[in-house]
Amino acid sequence: MFRTHTNGELTAKNLNEEVTLAGWVQTVRDKGFMIWIDLRDRYGITQLVFDEDRSEKALLEKAREIGREFVIQVKGKVIERSSKNPKIPTGEIEILASELNILNESELPPFTIEDETDGGEELRMKYRYLDIRRNPVKDKLMFRHKMAQKVRNYLSDEGFIEVETPVLIKSTPEGARDFVVPSRMNPGQFYALPQSPQTFKQLLMVGGLDRYFQIVKCFRDEDLRADRQPEFTQIDCEMAFAEQEDVLQIFEGLTKSLLKEVTGKDFADFPRMTYDEAMRRFGNDKPDIRFGMEFVELNDVAKGRDFKIFDDAELVVGICVENAADWTRKQIDNYTDFVKRPQIGASGMVWVKYQNDGTLTSSVNKFYDEAALKIIAEKFGAKPGDLLLILSGDENKVRAQLSALRMELGNQLGLRKGDEFAPLWVVDFPLLEWDEESGRFHAMHHPFTSPKPEDIALLSENPGNVRANAYDLVLNGNEIGGGSVRIFDRELQSKMFSLLGFSQEDAEAQFGFLMNAFKYGAPPHAGIAFGFDRLVAILDGNEVIRDYIAFPKNNSGRDVMIDAPSEIADEQLNELNLRISQ
Repeated sequence: MFRTHTNGELTAKNLNEEVTLAGWVQTVRDKGFMIWIDLRDRYGITQLVFDEDRSEKALLEKAREIGREFVIQVKGKVIERSSKNPKIPTGEIEILASELNILNESELPPFTIEDETDGGEELRMKYRYLDIRRNPVKDKLMFRHKMAQKVRNYLSDEGFIEVETPVLIKSTPEGARDFVVPSRMNPGQFYALPQSPQTFKQLLMVGGLDRYFQIVKCFRDEDLRADRQPEFTQIDCEMAFAEQEDVLQIFEGLTKSLLKEVTGKDFADFPRMTYDEAMRRFGNDKPDIRFGMEFVELNDVAKGRDFKIFDDAELVVGICVENAADWTRKQIDNYTDFVKRPQIGASGMVWVKYQNDGTLTSSVNKFYDEAALKIIAEKFGAKPGDLLLILSGDENKVRAQLSALRMELGNQLGLRKGDEFAPLWVVDFPLLEWDEESGRFHAMHHPFTSPKPEDIALLSENPGNVRANAYDLVLNGNEIGGGSVRIFDRELQSKMFSLLGFSQEDAEAQFGFLMNAFKYGAPPHAGIAFGFDRLVAILDGNEVIRDYIAFPKNNSGRDVMIDAPSEIADEQLNELNLRISQ
């Protein structure tokens, strides 16, 4: 056998045992009369020793041929280490080698295979198979595995059945752009890679598999960010004969079990907040509630002072930064510049300092005397030493701008701590949102989301005010899961398609299979999907999902390791009827 033990398991209990180890060479230290080699595998590191007094000359010379990242096998005796290393589990012992086999040589790697490496991100992605040997990457992938096993065990214990759904499906116009796959056997026709198994899991409910789950790959052809990849993994779930409360209870339980696995702590029931409340208090539908700085609306105290910027605004709103009144003008200007960035879009920012001596001053002293500033400070519930930051403008835009500022402050002030967790359910989303460019409604979630039963009557007279029977699970300011009660009535689903601008013919062409299934006794059903990559990253104290994917794409959607996407041969294009004539 190649090994009797791994490189992380031998201790003083194994003294004098004859063992066989295998792995990669981490380091070689040659003192002339003695050579030490650190041997690594995914379980840890064991020190090997070769010396003039106890090793044959040929063995010592062979050890001198070894380089970093060589793959070797060694046989020897476990002995006590003279200079112990308490930082590793094997630090009390070393292996006095009696036999050495070089299984494979290695060129010098393009970066050091150590926790703190000298390799840049793009270089490490090009040689991802080497990067995976490093503990920070290896440990993240092992953590992902652990979470996946926990999810499978929990859902299986709750009666869910894991079912695989198709990867080659039909393209639909809703949502993000599809990745499409040409069909050789059906010239001019295309499959799409699924953005979600949505319709299939609903069909499984029609089929009587009343609790389904799948840890499934999904695909979206969209611009990338730190928390997005063109292919990603979902925990996809559906329940028949279930209402919103059933879904929330089951999947709050799942999240609590994962949080306990990570923290060792039990979590109380998750708070719930309506979409409208989240937007009013925090300016977005996935608020980070680990820290305060809640929005304070100021129209009633800020307007009417001949300050045109406030007087002409639809909304004047601000946040209170505690104990920041001593910030310098330069510090405040940095945040003003932040909100004026094109991606944020504010035209400026007003500040009010509530000095420690109780006096107030602001960037708009010309329009607001100290008495007026005092009224504004009271509206915030501010105290001496606090700093007030205020934006104004169109209501929807200014809330988004202030939300971005709040999150930036949370990051800069160290308020968003990776080892603190604040879960939250956000419920009662709008069912539809109006798109000015297309001049029609779009589904805020997807076309199969049911309206709240009490709002169904509004579909005909005021569809923009209809609330969805939908829910998102938010963790530390990130949406980690979202779902809804589904439409299971054929007539209501047809009405929904009509509101979304589908003709009867288009709806039949795109979703006729689902509508047809509803003729045969579709049960009430509801579901949810978790972004597994994002969930794992956040549970591990991070927000960048790329570190938790074995072979991720870069920000351009490229796999720089295998050089994909790439061109394909003319012969393949011809077979697929895709060749463009010159």
